[in-house]
Amino acid sequence: MLTRLTLRQHLTTALAVVLAATGVSLATNASEQASGAPQQSAAAAKQAAGVSHRTVDIQVLNVSDFHGQLDPLNVFGVGDVGGAAALSTYWQRDRAANPNTLLFTAGDAVGASPPLSSFFDDKPTIDFMNYAGFDADTFGNHNFDKGLDHLQSQIDRAAFPYVSANLENVEDNLSGVSPFVITKVDGVKVAVIGVTNPEAPTLVAPGSLGTIEITDPAAAAMKARAQAEELGAKVFVAIGHLGIEGNDANGVPTGPLTTFASRVDGFDLILGDHTNIQYKNVINGALVLENLSKGATYARTNLHYDSRKGGTVTATSQFVVPLTSAVTPDPNVVSLLQPYREELSSQLDGVVGVATGVFPRADNIERIREVALGDLVADALRAAYGTQIAFTNGGGLRSSLPSSSYLPQDTSLRRPSPGYAAGPPYDVVTGDAYSVLPFGNQSLTRTVTGNQLWAVLERSVGQAPNSFGGFLQISGFRFTYDSSRPAGSRVLSVTLDDGTTVGRDATTYTATTNDFTNAGGDGYVELKDGQGTTRNLMANDLLDYIRAQVTLTPSTDGRIDDVNRPDA
Repeated sequence: MLTRLTLRQHLTTALAVVLAATGVSLATNASEQASGAPQQSAAAAKQAAGVSHRTVDIQVLNVSDFHGQLDPLNVFGVGDVGGAAALSTYWQRDRAANPNTLLFTAGDAVGASPPLSSFFDDKPTIDFMNYAGFDADTFGNHNFDKGLDHLQSQIDRAAFPYVSANLENVEDNLSGVSPFVITKVDGVKVAVIGVTNPEAPTLVAPGSLGTIEITDPAAAAMKARAQAEELGAKVFVAIGHLGIEGNDANGVPTGPLTTFASRVDGFDLILGDHTNIQYKNVINGALVLENLSKGATYARTNLHYDSRKGGTVTATSQFVVPLTSAVTPDPNVVSLLQPYREELSSQLDGVVGVATGVFPRADNIERIREVALGDLVADALRAAYGTQIAFTNGGGLRSSLPSSSYLPQDTSLRRPSPGYAAGPPYDVVTGDAYSVLPFGNQSLTRTVTGNQLWAVLERSVGQAPNSFGGFLQISGFRFTYDSSRPAGSRVLSVTLDDGTTVGRDATTYTATTNDFTNAGGDGYVELKDGQGTTRNLMANDLLDYIRAQVTLTPSTDGRIDDVNRPDA
């Protein structure tokens, strides 16, 4: 049984087996799965395939949810993993072992990125992907974060194709996008079909997709597969921004990725994304994979194509932990990124405060319960505008503080990452704020009624104890709820910090939130009433607050209380 593990547990386990192959294999007969296809003679079949009777080993490398993680990640007890320069070296070695190699990811390679990428509109990440030789990508929700014009500029910059089969009206909004691409590997045509997560419109600001509508991924993928087969494809790969979300009542991993795999036929490999959960299984004859995000692991898969057996494909795969210390970073990637680093350092390396410890952000804790980082950000928003309350979505917090994904050039700073002076306390720099809040969202002030606030809080905890990006981190008030009660009737009490009880009524309160949540992001339709005055960048408000506090201590104070939690 696969279970959701922490990043450290995954990597430690993988290291213990020294990157051994896990031995999943399968066989599917592509010609038999083409229902209703006319029969061909053996000679005609060989001619259509474009190959003589032989075998071809196709190596597929893929990362999941890269999010512009150009610098290595530091994992406690494991060390530095990933990073663009190290990954490039690993992939060059893999290609040297088998030149018949394809390299994919499945959406969100950019967006919610650390400053080294986000400050330059993710151009450094696209440039790295071009250099590394990616063969295809699809769209995840974060690809749409900054709207269609921004996305089009990234499509135009990319030397690889973007594919997504389940986007209606895409041609009216974007150019250079197709449902699938066929690439020939040693004479064998490989179809790569992309799909986008259907909930993407609810995870970005309204209007970010233009008139694009996202349709059923399974139906769209099957339609694209049939079209690709008519064009002579013999091997079928799906790249989908779909992931594992947890376990069912029997402990079996489940989520949009497994649902998709169970509803499609005739695929040899399905590559998932989106949820930072490592997963491997065979479903409906396809090998189904998802990696840990940000290059913490990548998958190395071999597709053994045998034309002598009617186009049989046998797949085996292993997860690779790309330890940074185990290779020499690719000097070309180092050189590619250096100008960006130098420009960034001049803007973001200045010390703005001191933290007595790390404000953690890991395993989606900020999407489940109150966390110290959420308290800090919400307090900063309330302090900036003097409102009674503040709330912001936990899914918008993208890094710990100090950040493990932002690496200042000055190694004399006290930082939790290797290579810096020891702490605690730790030096907090400007880049940390932009790592925590990378989306460029603006603070927004408005009023809310007691009725609205209760409805907003019901939505916030409606999926508890499951993870929800819209789970709110709050300031200026506290509330209790019972996660065992039906969604919509869980909130028990709401009280301002001054002791005032907030009732379900028309009493108004001043509030600060962010422009994404206020526009109905994460489903907060209760706030889509036309109210709100946009203010500064959230990251700038956080910086001002850190400067004013000087010293920060990570702690929580019981603002959000689930009476049904075992430790409640």
